[in-house]
Amino acid sequence: MNSKETRETVDHASDQIAPDQAEEGSTPEPMDPDRAREAVKQVVLSWEGVSVHEHRFGGIEFRVGRRELGHLHATFADLPFPRQVRDELIKAGRAKPHHVLPNSGWVSVPMRTTAHVADVIELLRQNYLRATSAKD
Repeated sequence: MNSKETRETVDHASDQIAPDQAEEGSTPEPMDPDRAREAVKQVVLSWEGVSVHEHRFGGIEFRVGRRELGHLHATFADLPFPRQVRDELIKAGRAKPHHVLPNSGWVSVPMRTTAHVADVIELLRQNYLRATSAKD
């Protein structure tokens, strides 16, 4: 899947999450935490080969085979990235250093608005594409 197709997938997910979302540039629409988690789960589980599991520290995690794509807590997601990607995400303001392992490749991303949820889906998709194209 190329970046245009990925963007279309995320845009479609955003439409499913908040079909009545206001115009871009307006105030972000808050999202109920249960609804946010369910929206992410619904989209990510639609990808071929993805499974969902209980995460050892609470929440749910998504995997392709044995590889974790990321996991969801109550109001945020934790995702693993190569260190360079992690640094770029933080610099761009799309993620924060991981709340427990701040010097690792992991990041934490809020899920409090429809825009946050769409971003979490996009970041999980990046991990999915990396996992499915990797030669294990």
